[in-house]
Amino acid sequence: MSKALEMERDSAAMAYDYEVVKEDFAHAGAASSDIKKKCREIGLDKDLIRRIAVMTYEAEINIVIHSEGGVITVMIMGDRIEIWAVDRGPGIEDVALAMTAGYSTAKTSAREMGFGAGMGLPNMKKCCDEFYIESAKGEPTRIKMVIQI
Repeated sequence: MSKALEMERDSAAMAYDYEVVKEDFAHAGAASSDIKKKCREIGLDKDLIRRIAVMTYEAEINIVIHSEGGVITVMIMGDRIEIWAVDRGPGIEDVALAMTAGYSTAKTSAREMGFGAGMGLPNMKKCCDEFYIESAKGEPTRIKMVIQI
């Protein structure tokens, strides 16, 4: 866990971590479904829940398809919700290109299951108030998404 994530986690009212396994398509979407359920339980607005569900689902699927596995952390703060998606590599060679709608490096096997259309990162960015991505080839990818509440 990065220092920045540790510090944010320490100040969260509630925090949840979800392990996401490489190429585990059978369980893809389980984390985002649980996050959506928890958001309903604490009484968040339906529009916020929809945005959070899209962001976490897209992050989860990207980890399943493109990485060596990773963790999604959801932190509920007083004025915001932070979602961190941190994988274990192999990193994104060209982040600007990866942010282009429709661009994908997904394997044929993922595409045949209906995944890998190249909308994950653009959808994540579109649904949040703040979006940060840090990645380089051969390194983990770290994404931080913030929604103000």
